[in-house]
Amino acid sequence: MDQSAQPTLRILVVGGVAAGMSFAARARRLDESAEIVVFERGQHPSFANCGLPYYVSGEIEQRDALLVQTPQSLRDALDIDVRVGHDVVAVDAGARTITVRSAAGESVEHYDRLMLAPGAASLMPEIAGVDAPQVSLLRTVEDAVALRERAGTGPVVVVGGGYIGLEAAEAFRLRGDEVHVIQRGPHVLSRLEPELASLVTGELQRGGVSVHSGVTVVAIEDQGDQADVVLSDGARLSARTVLVAAGTRPDTDFLDGAVPLTPAGFIAVDAHGATSVPGIWAAGDATSVADPLTGGDLVAALAGPANRNGRLIADAMLGGSGARPQPTPLQTSIVRVFGQAVAMTGRTRAELQAAGIEHHTLHLHAGSHAGYFPGSEPVHLVVHFAVGDHRIAAGTLLGAQAVGRDGIDKRIDVLATAIRAGLHVSDLIDLDLAYAPPYGSAKDPITMAGLVGDNVLTGTTVLWYPWELDAARQATLILDVRRADERARGFLAGSLHVPHTELRDRIDEVREAAGGRPVRIHCASGVRSYLAHRQLVAAGFDSATLSGGMQTLLAFHGKGILSHEEH
Repeated sequence: MDQSAQPTLRILVVGGVAAGMSFAARARRLDESAEIVVFERGQHPSFANCGLPYYVSGEIEQRDALLVQTPQSLRDALDIDVRVGHDVVAVDAGARTITVRSAAGESVEHYDRLMLAPGAASLMPEIAGVDAPQVSLLRTVEDAVALRERAGTGPVVVVGGGYIGLEAAEAFRLRGDEVHVIQRGPHVLSRLEPELASLVTGELQRGGVSVHSGVTVVAIEDQGDQADVVLSDGARLSARTVLVAAGTRPDTDFLDGAVPLTPAGFIAVDAHGATSVPGIWAAGDATSVADPLTGGDLVAALAGPANRNGRLIADAMLGGSGARPQPTPLQTSIVRVFGQAVAMTGRTRAELQAAGIEHHTLHLHAGSHAGYFPGSEPVHLVVHFAVGDHRIAAGTLLGAQAVGRDGIDKRIDVLATAIRAGLHVSDLIDLDLAYAPPYGSAKDPITMAGLVGDNVLTGTTVLWYPWELDAARQATLILDVRRADERARGFLAGSLHVPHTELRDRIDEVREAAGGRPVRIHCASGVRSYLAHRQLVAAGFDSATLSGGMQTLLAFHGKGILSHEEH
C-alpha cells in the first residue's frame, strides 16, 4: 500500500516544558507523518523554569532569555501543533479522547496515543490568609516577572526551605531585601544529611538570611502594603512579599480514574514510561516508578530526568521493541546557596534506614585542589555504601552528598556516574581522574572516599559516628588526639587528651584510663585519629575512629557539646 494511504497517527501531549516538549520533538524526528498536538495550560510551552529565581535576582537580565521555544518556532522547525492556554480537564481512556478547555470553550479531541506530562502543582498550605495579595508562587514566567518587580521593595518571607525556597531567598537577598526562610522540618533541604544541612544554614545566615526551623506559618494577616506572618512559635514577621515554596503535588486530579495513580497521586509507569492503560504513556514530575532497592515509589521531580525520559518514551512508542528502558532515577541535584554549592545523588541515610538496608557512612573534609596551591576549599563529602546482605553486595555505592565552595559539582557527578555503573566503594580508588594543582589533588576527594571505604570493608578502619556520641560517653573512653591548641578551643568533657604524636609513648596511660572499656578516638577531621586507631588496634584495644572528626561532630550537634575548662 502507498505510504500516503496509511492513516495518520494522532499523538496528543498533555503539558509542555521539559517532558512533554522533549517527547514531542523526538516523536517528530521518528515519525514525519504523525499529527502531534501539544496542549499547554500556560502561555509558554517551553521555558527555563529552573532559571526563574535567577531572573528575579537580575542575574538573568532579559525575560525572553527564559523562553526556549515558542508555539511558532515549534511549528516552523518541527511541524508540531502547540496550543497554549488549553487546559486538559478530562481523559476518557475507553473512547481515547480528552476534553480540553480554552477561551473558546470546551472541545473533545481524539487520540491514537496519549502522552501525559502534566507536571506538578504548588502546594498551598492550609494557612489563614494564604490568599492575601502579598502571597505569591514562583512557578511560571509571569510569577517571576511579578516577583522581580517587587524585589528590593521590602522584607520577604519565604515559606519552605527546599530548592526553590533557598534559590528565591538568595535572589531577594541579592536585591537587598530582608529575608526570612520558614522551614517546617528541623533543617533546610529535607533530604540533606543533618551534618551537611547545618553548613547550609550557616551560609544562609552569613548571607543575611534569617532561618526559622521547626516552625510553621499559622496565619498571614493583610495589613495593606504589607502582611504580618504569624509563626507557630508566636513570632510575627512583617513582609511586603510572602513567597510560598512549600513543595509540590502531582497535577493529576483531571485524570479522575482514567489511569491508575499511587496513593500519593502520582502516575505509575513502567521502565518505558507506559501506564497500565493501553495507548497512554507519562513522564515528568507527575510520575513515579518502583524503586528496585527499597520497594517503594521513587519520584524524581527534576528537569534532567524529565527531558531524558520524554525522549525515551518517544523511542518506546514509535521506535519498536528495541527502545532503551528508563534508568532508575538517582535524584541527582545541585543548588547554589550564596558561595556554597550543595549537591546530592542516590539514597539518603534516612531512606536507607527506613528500607532496612545496612550501610556504612563516610565523612570526608578534603581539599578541592592541592593544598599548596592557593584557593583550595574544603569539600565536605558524605558517602553511603552497603554492608552487604542477600539483596545487595558489600561495598555497593548507595548515595552521596557534598557541600563546599569549589569542585562540588564534579565530585557529585563522578559519584552519580559510579552509582549508575554499579561500582563499589573500593572501585573509586581506581578511577583515573584528571589532576593538576589548580584543579585537584593526586588523592582526589573521590579517591580518598575509596581508600577509606576500602579500609572499612576490610576492617582496617572501624568507624563511630556523631549520632553515637551519648552512647560513647556512657560506655567508652573518648580519646582526643588533636594538638593542645586545638583542644583549647573546645573539647568533649571527660575525654582524655593525648596528641597523636605522643600516643606511642603514652599507651599505658590510655590503657589505665580506659579500664577495659572500648576507646573511641577523634581528631579534627579523621586523619590523625585513623593513625591513632591503628596504633591502638596493634596494642590490643577495642578501638574506633570518629567519621569526619570534630568537624562532622560539631556540624551534627552544634557547639553546645563543647567544654572549655579541664577538670
